[in-house]
Amino acid sequence: MKPWHRPPAPESDEIEASVGFLQDAHPDAGATGWVTLSTGATANLTTVVRWAAWVLLIAGPLLAAAAWMRPQAAVGASQTAAKAPVVQQDEAGPAGFAQLYVAAYVTAGQGSEASLAPYFPGMRDVSLTATSGTQHAERLAAVRVRDVAADYWSVTVAARLVSDIKTAPTMDPAGQGDGRAVEVLRYFQVPVRAQGGGYVAAGLPAEVSAPALSGQQPKLAYGAPVPADVKDPATGAVAEFLAAYLSGTGQLDRYLSPGTTMAAVSPAPYRQVQVVQLAERGSDFRANAPVTAGAERSLLVDVTATDQSGQTRPLTYALALKARDGRWEISALDAAPALNTDVNGAK
Repeated sequence: MKPWHRPPAPESDEIEASVGFLQDAHPDAGATGWVTLSTGATANLTTVVRWAAWVLLIAGPLLAAAAWMRPQAAVGASQTAAKAPVVQQDEAGPAGFAQLYVAAYVTAGQGSEASLAPYFPGMRDVSLTATSGTQHAERLAAVRVRDVAADYWSVTVAARLVSDIKTAPTMDPAGQGDGRAVEVLRYFQVPVRAQGGGYVAAGLPAEVSAPALSGQQPKLAYGAPVPADVKDPATGAVAEFLAAYLSGTGQLDRYLSPGTTMAAVSPAPYRQVQVVQLAERGSDFRANAPVTAGAERSLLVDVTATDQSGQTRPLTYALALKARDGRWEISALDAAPALNTDVNGAK
């Protein structure tokens, strides 16, 4: 093997370098675009490049570590904000589903099991032996809805069942038949689960006893009722409003406060409406109270309504009144009478 020898140093004091972007850095650059650098300048450039490489080599891991240790609070907040809103479900959905399920259940029988599968998928594994169509539900109502777990309810449905089997007429104590179909009130408890944007039954209905009734009258937040006197401005306004609302007498809008929208019952179920008595929230009824602009009152109104056949029906309305231009106007038809929420009152 031949010994290695260092190559001889260049005899020229100048080394050509093709760095066209430095054309104006040397007077001999000319029009060729070539720049001639001295050996010292080349050495200095090499040193600068070497140090730059070392700086990048050292700074790289430090920058990566700093990025890894950076707090993720902003990312977490963004993810939290992107979560879908929680949808609150009310009791109307499961209650209505349970009513439909019970209506189909009492009618179903042998050979019609498939009619219950949309409500209770497990019905595919159940066989019925009763004759289909022997009963039907005349009227149904959900009388209790209890939360069992998240998106899971127990709904008690009252159903007035009518037999569709032809039997002997119902006999009264005197032995006379009245010819009416037999009706019986029954109660069914239904497990309802929210699933896939809808509802599904978790099992077959369970027949249960009637829910217990408290038998106690809730205490209301109104004073003692007084007989109606249509000469009283508030009573007169209430009477005219209810006449328009229930019997179509007069234009309803003329009795409403600005901003209050309401439609009369249509078709009008009554031909005459009479205010019987009124009670005022928080105190006894104030007859001929000053009609001060902006004044507000809450009244509980008992009326007697007479239909086209002459039959009368008692009704009760909770109304809010507001004074404007020297008269009382109806500002709201409340959803329910106000309850007495005092310590000694019953909610």
